Parts: sequence; structure tokens; C-alpha cells
Amino acid sequence: MDAEKKGQAEGELDLQAILKQAEQQTDFPDVPLDEFTPPTYEEWKAACEALLKGAPFDKKMYTKTYEGITFDPMYTRLGTEDILPKGSYPGMDDFLRGARVDGYVQEPWGVAQPCDETLPKENNELLRHEEDKGSTVYNVRVDSATLQNQDVKDAAAVGDEGCSITTLEDMHQVLDGLKLEAHPLYIYGGASALPLLSLTIAALKASGKSPKLLKGFIGGNPIGQLARQGKGMAPLIQLYDEMAECARWAVKHAPELRTVMVRDDVFSRGGCNDVQDMSYTLAMAVAYVRAMMERGLTINEAASQIFFGFSMGTNFFMQIAKMRAVRPIWANIIKAFGGDDNAQRMHVHGRPALFFKTVFDPYVNMLRNTTEMFSGVVGGLDSYENETFDEPVRKGDEFSRRIARNVQIILQGEFGMLQPIDPAGGSWAVESLTKQMKEKIWAEFQTIEGKGGIVKALEEGYPQAQIETVLEARFKSLEFRKDRIVGNNMYPNMTEELLEKRAEDTAALKKQRLTAVEEYLSDVDDKFRQENIAGLQKAAQGTVVDAAIAAAEAGATIAEIRAALGQGGAAESVRVIEPHRWSERYEAMRMVTEDYKKTHDGDNVKVFLANMGPIPQHKARAEFSTSFLQVGEFDVEQNNGFKTADEAAAAAKKSGADVMVICSTDKTYPEIVPELAPKLKAALPAATLYLAGAAPKDMEPVYKQAGVDDFISVKANCYKILQFLQKKKGMIH
Repeated sequence: MDAEKKGQAEGELDLQAILKQAEQQTDFPDVPLDEFTPPTYEEWKAACEALLKGAPFDKKMYTKTYEGITFDPMYTRLGTEDILPKGSYPGMDDFLRGARVDGYVQEPWGVAQPCDETLPKENNELLRHEEDKGSTVYNVRVDSATLQNQDVKDAAAVGDEGCSITTLEDMHQVLDGLKLEAHPLYIYGGASALPLLSLTIAALKASGKSPKLLKGFIGGNPIGQLARQGKGMAPLIQLYDEMAECARWAVKHAPELRTVMVRDDVFSRGGCNDVQDMSYTLAMAVAYVRAMMERGLTINEAASQIFFGFSMGTNFFMQIAKMRAVRPIWANIIKAFGGDDNAQRMHVHGRPALFFKTVFDPYVNMLRNTTEMFSGVVGGLDSYENETFDEPVRKGDEFSRRIARNVQIILQGEFGMLQPIDPAGGSWAVESLTKQMKEKIWAEFQTIEGKGGIVKALEEGYPQAQIETVLEARFKSLEFRKDRIVGNNMYPNMTEELLEKRAEDTAALKKQRLTAVEEYLSDVDDKFRQENIAGLQKAAQGTVVDAAIAAAEAGATIAEIRAALGQGGAAESVRVIEPHRWSERYEAMRMVTEDYKKTHDGDNVKVFLANMGPIPQHKARAEFSTSFLQVGEFDVEQNNGFKTADEAAAAAKKSGADVMVICSTDKTYPEIVPELAPKLKAALPAATLYLAGAAPKDMEPVYKQAGVDDFISVKANCYKILQFLQKKKGMIH
């Protein structure tokens, strides 16, 4: 043992000597590379065409996107020389390369995990728990009733999307003990920030804290809410008045707090492409800037109030490009308004796009969330909320929140993502995409402006129609499985049990909340409260926020503050941009099968594979067909193949299947199918017969004449075929 230790020590000394000598060496021999001849693009293309074995290069090697951009198979310096950012640096010029000179080196992006517990006290505990575990932003998510400025007594569903806040005491409980001087506070306020802002400031003052310590945003987004709900809670002219009042107050009393949160989620959830996402969100922001300036704010003051919220999608390089493209566009817009360099900086909060999350095989959502976050960070966002993998099903728990949070911490602490500044800068591919995205976003933004702005465009129905066109294109690609959703339209898990929804007892929660609100109000001087509510109703321009704070301090509820602000006429109405998820059709189809099985003693669409010949001959087509049909959660009977048509027909008859699939090779089909297909149809006349693979044009009528009903291949419409089989089984009426 001693000899072993001695040998190990001597080995370490030798290694140290070698390393020391290497450090001192400065003369390194030239390594000539002239033996390698750099290939030309034409030579590379010729090599690709050889590997494609006759398949068209232009069709196979170029990828079209929903943005109308085509990915090249290879990007070269020769093709991007003119657009490389040679004289531009991060944090300078138009901020294409990032909003800060040092990137994340001195200030990491904010880890803003959303806290959505229904009860204010429990939400406070979650906020502090998140801080203890690594979150650096207090991100308070409120429920839909709070967003609508409704008291808990009028809420249709308490805590459906987040925390229920009605009174000053509720807000005090939410903020109790938070280190607001150290961490930003994020609260999305729906159509108007004013009610939640007044409750927040009143709670701070009651705790002896100054509003000047606030950072982050308590933001309103009236146009986004209008597009989401179809009708505003108040006319936009009034909501713009409230926006200007909040902005004016924040500039004076809380200069690091922003009161406008321009979120893209209504467009993202609708299934839009990234050009639409950016351009429509920019158009909302411009409408807000104009509204605030019309009400007396300077461009610098108006721009200082805007925080952007962008959803990150699945197309990795497109997300990086859109983030880099949108910053210079915003900078140039603010510059055109006369804003200074600081006002031109875009502040962006990111989150994974819910549109691309699935109910089936939800653990894959972890991977989707990770790549989306990674692209956002490379693109240069300021903060990020990584949603839990079970977001489409339920509120997160300790496990799912921990996974979501720790991915951010790992990227910062272990992956070294804080070090590179504009890591995509100079990339031939990313710079090309960025340029194309800038041009397309600007063109679509100008289209909206040409229609009189985003509100006029929404009233006309233009964004809705454009987004619906993209949504249908996405669904069509999913039907043919050109777009693949792991665990849904590809590679389904037949043994999967859906996550438990863990539905909250909303009736009990509402009763608990009503009791808490009643107890608080019972101790409030009603006369004093009514006096302050009346004071808010009469407040002059420039005093509205202070009057709202005073009303909150006197005990006014969020609904009473909203009522005191008035309605001011009829609110605008537009056609709603309906929320979707890309997997929803396949999920619904699979649930049809599950529900049928539950009500029919486990009966299902039964599939018989007529695997012909030895395993190597039929294996590939059998596996493809199995995966194809299991997308509908159908029962597929496996076998090792049949030597003769009679054996296959006998086995098919014994199976009693609803569906039969002939599986072999293109080479053997001309011999097998004419004999086998009639025997299979005779064995099970009511069954649908498919041939695995796309038949040549000249053989398709031959196979159909023999009895084949249709073909299962990569060119087949998976969704339509499975839905047809469900209808034939009686699952759909």
C-alpha cells in the first residue's frame, strides 16, 4: 500500500513538472494545413446529393418555417459578410447585441418563478420559499377574479390562476417579510395596474416602507386583455387614463418600478408565428406610448414604464433571432419618438410558450421548457419564469416547481451561461435569421400601423385572421406528422396514466376567503372608507393614484376601487383570439378512446398486423404501423410474421380485429398483396385493410382492386385516419 501511495505521489510530481514546462513554453511549431483543401459549397452540395440518392436537394435540404423564412442547409461567411456585426458591441447602438454592455456577467438574468397559491398567506410562504431556493424575483400571479378587479364574493372561481386578492390585508399578507429592497416584484395587473398598484403601495406604507425601494413591474395591458376576453372591463380611453396616472405616479415616487406590462401571451396562445408575435406586441406597446404621451408624459417617461413579456417557442434558432431582432426595432421606434439612449433599451421578461406544452407525456415538457429558456437567455432577456412541466394540467407542486427553478440555476451556475456576452453574435446562421426577422417584423408592424394601430386592426379582425391561418397550418402539419410532438402524435406511451389534476376545493377556499375578507371589513371604519372612495371618484388628474392609495388604506376593496374609477361609457369589443395548444386535437382524440374503453368494458379498436415473411422483412413497417395506430391508443396485436397468406388470414380471423395492416417491403408487395388482401377481407369483411407504405402510383390501383382500403405511410394523414377508425368503431357519432 505504501509503495502504491509513493508511486502515485511520484506520478503527480511528474505531471506537475510537465504542466509547468508547458506553461513556460512559448515557441510552438507551425502546423501547416495545406494538405487539407477547403471544399467549395458546390463540392459539399454534390456530396449531399450523392447521399440523398436521387431525392431533390432543394426539397430535402431547405426547411420552411411558419414565419415565411426558409432555413438554408448551410450558412457561410461569404453569404453573411455584409451583415456581420463588426462595428457593433453589446449594450450599444440599437441593442441588437444585447441591452447591457456586460451581458449577465455582473447582473444575472432574474429567476422569476411564479407563485400562484390561492390564499395570500400561503402565497407569501411560497414566495419566501422560492427566494430561499434560488429565485431572485418575487413573481406574484393573481387569479382571474383579481385581474378583473372583482371581490372574492363575486368571483366565479377563486384561485383559478393564482392568488386571490381583495383587500389591503390580503396584499399585506402577500408582501409580508419580503426583501423588496433586494429583489424585484412582478405583478401582472390585467387591463389596469391601478387597483393592484394602490393596494401594494398602501400595504408598503402600512409596513413603514417607501415605494422608492420597489423594482420590477406592477403592470397593466388593456389591449392584450381586450383581445383575450373580447370585451374590455372599461373603455380603452379610461384605461389609458389610468395607465398615464400610474406612469406619472411611478416616475415621481417609484422610479425603478414599471407600470405597463406588454405581454404577448394572447397571441402566443393563439398559435401565432414569431413574426406576428413580435409585431403585434410591439404595436400594443406603441399604442401605450402614444396614449401616455397624449396625456402629458414625455417619451422618456412613457418608455421608462414599459416592460415586455415574450413567450419562447420550440424553434430554437428562431427564438434567438426574434429576441435579437426586436430590440433594434423597439430602439428605433423610441428614437423616432425622440427618446434618449436609455429610453430605447428594451426590458424583456420571458416564459415558455404554453401553446407547445402537452397533457400526455408531460415530462417531455421539461425538455421543451429547457430549450426554450436556453434560447431566450442566448437571445438576451432580462428575467425568466420557467413554468412547471405539469402546467397544462394543474398548479405546480414542490417537485415540479423545484425542477423548473433549478433548470435556471443550473444554466447560471453550472453551464456558465452568465459568462458569454451575445453568444450568438457573429453566427452566420443566427445573423442571417436576425436580419430576416427584423425585416419581417417591421413589415408586419407597418401593416398594423397602416390600419390605424393594433386596436383598429383587432376591431377589423386582421390579427385574428392571420393567427388563425398559422394555427390551421400548424394543425395540418401535425395531422401529417411533419411536426412531431413526442408522446402525442409520435411515440405515444401506451401505459401512461394521466397526471392527477389535484383540483382545489374551490367552494371551501371561497368560504375561507369570504370569512377573511368579512373579518377585515368588520374592523374598518365604514364612514371613513366611503369618504375616501368618494375622494377617489372626484380625484383630479395627477392625484388619482394617491386617492386610490388612500381609499385602499381606508379599507376599500379592489372592486370598490374599480367602481370608484368609473366606467366612462361602453367598452370596446373585438373577436377573441382563442387560446390553443398544439397537441389539443390529438389529446382530445386519445381521450375519446379512453372514455370509450371505460364505458365499454375495455373494448377498443383492435389492430391485426399481417406481418409477412421473416422478421427483418416486415419489422420496420410493423413498428411504424404500430406507432402510427397507437397514437389513437388503439390495441395493436403483435406477431413474428407469417409464411403464407392462408396463415395470415386464419390468424386475422381469430383476432376479430377492426383493422388489418399488411406489413412487408415494397419489393415483395407486388407478389404478396394480390393474394393476401382478398383472403384478409374474406376473413374479416367488416375490417378496414391498410397497406404499410406509400404505394407507387402504378401499383396503387392494383392494390386497391385487391382489397386494400388505404395506405399508412409518412405521407398519410395520421389524425384523419385515426379519427375515421374511431367513427367506424362507434366512438364518435
